[in-house]
Amino acid sequence: MASDCQGKSSWPELLGAQARVAVVTIETQNPYVDTQVVLEGTPVTKDFSCSRVRVWIDQNRIVTRVPVIG
Repeated sequence: MASDCQGKSSWPELLGAQARVAVVTIETQNPYVDTQVVLEGTPVTKDFSCSRVRVWIDQNRIVTRVPVIG
């Protein structure tokens, strides 16, 4: 599904980065998406959206999963 979305769809280089750096990077590299910072363990919907990138973080605000459109 991500291939149907506009712009960059995955940011493996942000794994281990600070949340604020990840958000700025993602929104700069793909102006078609909005980011959602989510603490690991938080329940989220399973629906797919081309306009959303979830940035999963730990308690130290470090990115714990590769951010992808969805």
